[in-house]
Amino acid sequence: MLLCLDVGNTNIHLGVFRGAELLAHWDISNNRDRSADELGLLLVQLFGSRGLEPAGLGGAAIASVVPMVTGTIADAVRRTFAVEPFVLGPDVDTGIDVRYDDPREVGADRVANAVGGFAKYGGPLIVVDFGTATTFDAIAVDGAYLGGAIAPGLRISIEALSQRAARLPRIDLVRPLRAIGTNTAASMQSGIIFGYAGLVEALVDRIAREIGGTPRVIATGGLAELIVRETGAVPVVDQHLTLEGLRLLWERRTSARGAAR
Repeated sequence: MLLCLDVGNTNIHLGVFRGAELLAHWDISNNRDRSADELGLLLVQLFGSRGLEPAGLGGAAIASVVPMVTGTIADAVRRTFAVEPFVLGPDVDTGIDVRYDDPREVGADRVANAVGGFAKYGGPLIVVDFGTATTFDAIAVDGAYLGGAIAPGLRISIEALSQRAARLPRIDLVRPLRAIGTNTAASMQSGIIFGYAGLVEALVDRIAREIGGTPRVIATGGLAELIVRETGAVPVVDQHLTLEGLRLLWERRTSARGAAR
């Protein structure tokens, strides 16, 4: 079995694979004060909840955008499962041509999305990842990573409104009945959710025109469903795309090491 961990600013998305089959997956909060021992105990509990034996784990792969917790998570994996985790970083040979000005600036999750997305859907491709930030990634017909866009996530947008505007409350992320709100909460929900759907449509359209051809558009991330249902610009939601990309990168690394022996 292989454990994949997609470490975001807010949550950690975890998945256990047997070959290409996803046996189990979880979302846990990314508590930056959690020790390696605490995280290890939590991992054991999660495995037990699905009837999975920790001793059966043969590898682990980590994509993290939070450097301050990457070492703690890697340590937890080593102590709990006695395996050395593969950490996706800027020096890893991913097999894709990253055409960013400085490839080291591309987040590990975005690289995993590009790898998983191209393997599963081909190119050209646009991947929209709804996380703490919302990222748009453009993949060429030959699988090259072209770049993309980064926008504030939905929760960040809500928090900014409530913190900076004294009379605007914190609201739940739920769909309003209509665009014209008749109270403050509904008006904010309309602005955030319907407005965000418009942002997604506009950026997908601009990126598609720059890529050329007819790119497929895939959404992933915890808040994808909320926005995708409001727009036809993103027809497919694949919640485990980042984990799939990590799995493929781990397999590529394992195969390369085996061939080198």
